[in-house]
Order: sequence, then C-alpha cells, then structure tokens
Amino acid sequence: MAFTLEHNGNPFGSHRVIEPLGVLPQPAEKIDNNFDRIWDNELLLDVQYLNIDSASFTQIRAEQGDDDGKICRRILEIVATRGKMHNPVTGSGGVLIGTVAQVGPMLQGESPLVPGDKIVSLVSLSLTPLRIDEILQLKKATDQVKIHGQAVLFASSLYTRLPEDIPETLALAVLDVCGAPAQTARLVKPGQTVVIIGAGGKSGVLCAWQARQRVGASGRIIGIEYAAEGLAALRGLDLCDEVIQLDARNGLKCYETIHALTNGTLADVVINCVNIPDTELSTIMMCRDRGLVYFFSMATSFTKAALGAEGIGKDIDMLIGNGYARGHAELALDILRTSAPIRAMYEQHYV
Repeated sequence: MAFTLEHNGNPFGSHRVIEPLGVLPQPAEKIDNNFDRIWDNELLLDVQYLNIDSASFTQIRAEQGDDDGKICRRILEIVATRGKMHNPVTGSGGVLIGTVAQVGPMLQGESPLVPGDKIVSLVSLSLTPLRIDEILQLKKATDQVKIHGQAVLFASSLYTRLPEDIPETLALAVLDVCGAPAQTARLVKPGQTVVIIGAGGKSGVLCAWQARQRVGASGRIIGIEYAAEGLAALRGLDLCDEVIQLDARNGLKCYETIHALTNGTLADVVINCVNIPDTELSTIMMCRDRGLVYFFSMATSFTKAALGAEGIGKDIDMLIGNGYARGHAELALDILRTSAPIRAMYEQHYV
C-alpha cells in the first residue's frame, strides 16, 4: 500500500484531532481517519473485528429497533461522521482485532511488533482512528462486528498479541472488559460482603471469579442478575453465595433485598457491570456507609451517581471503571485458563 509518511506525530494522538482543536482524541468530536498518510509514531492496522462496548451496542440496538440493516448503517454513520467508533449517546467505544500493516519509523526501535502480527487493542474505539470499508458480519449476541477496514494506534496506545491457546473472538470479548476483574482484585478484601450487579454477564462473571478468590471462606458474594439466561449461567458456576433476580433500575427493591439478606449491614463493596442506564442509585443504596462502589458500567452517569449519593446521605467512596490496570490482559485471560466452567460458558457465546 502506498501512503504518505508524516513526521512528529503527538504520542497521545492529538495530531489526528480535527475538531475541536486542542483536545485529545477521546473527547474530540471528529478525528482524522485518512490512512493514505500515517505519522512516524503510528501503527497502521488492517482490522478484522470490532467488539463494540456493551452499553453502546445495546443503545444502538434499541435505537434501531433491533434491525440488522439499520444497526449496520448506524455504525457506519458514526464512524464516517466522527472518524472513530464513538457512540455519541453513551460516549463509549470498544476494542478491535487487527493485523499490523505498518510500523511507523519512530516506533520501530521501541515496538516489538512487525507487519503480520495480530493484536487486540486495549484502548477504546472512542479514541482510535478507524475506517470501515465494509461490514461483513453482525454478531448481535456478542456485540461483535466483522469488518474490512483499517485503524491506527498511537505511541501511547495499549495493545496485546492474540494468545495462541484461546480462540480470537473469545479473547477479544474477554480483553474488552479485562479492566474489571483486575480492579476487582485490587478492591476486594478477605471477609467482605460483595454485591455484583450484572454478575452473569461478560464482565460480571470475571469479577465474581476474582472476588471469590479474594473474600475467602469468611466472605460473601451476592450476584444480581435480571435475565433468565444470566441467572442460569451464574448458578451453574457456583461463584456466588446467593444469586438474586432483581431489576437494577429499581433502587428501593434492591436496597430492601440486600438489607434483608445482610441483616441491615449492606455490602462492603458493590460492583456495577450492567449495560443499561439508571442503575446508579441502586448501586449506591446497597453499599454500607464508608463502603466502596465500583462503576465499571459505561452506562453510568457521573451526575446521577454523585448527586444521588448526596441526596440520600450516603458517605461512600465511588470509583470510575478505569479500563486499564497493569497486567489486566493476562489476568483476565488466565481466568479462562484456570476455570474450565467459565471458559466453557464463554465458548458457547463467543466461539
């Protein structure tokens, strides 16, 4: 492929921002996805799969009436308009699988990658310059889209090689949420009571496994799910001490249920892994005073969480789900290598 090489690209990618100028690629309204030219510190990728963030994909499906053609057209429209897969409603993106096509000369001494290497990006599609030439397959059950297209990663962008022992679509799904179990490992302590909302979902199961390792015999894991499929999957894994069917948008019901289960002490840690809005107050109300809430969900509203906690007089710590933690990719993949039941469950969906 012939392209023009540009020099002195910014390591954080600001050289690709079109509007508004002066911001970084993630909050930008539009970035440059013209790959006839690349900068000296970029990786050019041929893209095979997108794993769109669950909150984003759920929103697009609802908006487009679950119609495959309309969903595809909406994805193409977002990328054409913004130069990236950055859902304007949820603000979130996802990750991708790509094959290295070109390594910028400034990276050739630093990056271990060479053309032909296959990688998963570990930075959001909401900041990754992307061009989609064609959508080849829409996988609604897994939030994955098979495409023909290209993308670039910046000097600061995170990635990992695809593992040889795990099928690529399964690895892509797990790596999309690998920050959640890594943060859970940091936050959960022995003997604690932990509530996980959306515990039967892709990130929730990984968090439940990690929490189970951390709380020990004296701790307690309560898994909350709404869908029958998620409830059945969670019960089959034997990770939680209790599995409860609740609508996480119903704050009072969630509070009353956990209050009764814990004899009024509530949870030490509440982890929110759902993909729908309006679950902030349920999450907060199930947590004890001076406890900890971890919002991994990309559907979380900072305003609703902050003002909601204030409104009900809850003195708790609230953490936003940073998708990055050192070692997060290997930690998540190792759960699949360690737990045959979890791997089997994921293989049913993602392979």
